Amino acid sequence: MARKPDRSRSLNVFLWFWLPVLLCMTTIIILSAQPRLKPPIKFPNSDKVYHTIEYGGLGVLLARAVWATLRTPSPMVAAIVSLAGGVGMAVADEAFQSTVPGRESTVTDVVADAIGVVLAQLLYFGVLRRREPAIPRALIDSAHPDREALR
Repeated sequence: MARKPDRSRSLNVFLWFWLPVLLCMTTIIILSAQPRLKPPIKFPNSDKVYHTIEYGGLGVLLARAVWATLRTPSPMVAAIVSLAGGVGMAVADEAFQSTVPGRESTVTDVVADAIGVVLAQLLYFGVLRRREPAIPRALIDSAHPDREALR
């Protein structure tokens, strides 16, 4: 029988994994609220490239947070949950952006965002998760003592 995680360890998991996600989402919303925001370096399809990079970063943060807190033996489940969260954020962001003067909302922006989140899942679960430092793993294991049985 698994013991209950103590609050300080749960707080550490939140601070280490979920706070970066919230900060990234906040940054995306702040950028979306800027009227007539233009890409810093303009080239063909630069807007879509920036969307892909922006949501790729969010996708990596979501993947590590979901994997750290979701009790599943399958990285695929964590990737799907992360993908759903990232695409949901993209749709909400574009809906919000449509209300900002001087900004436009397009389906192709959501597609670029979704591509970023998908690439992030491939990167995180294909490469980065295997290279995470020991401290986050210790936080995960302390918050979920039965996590070892799931690996």
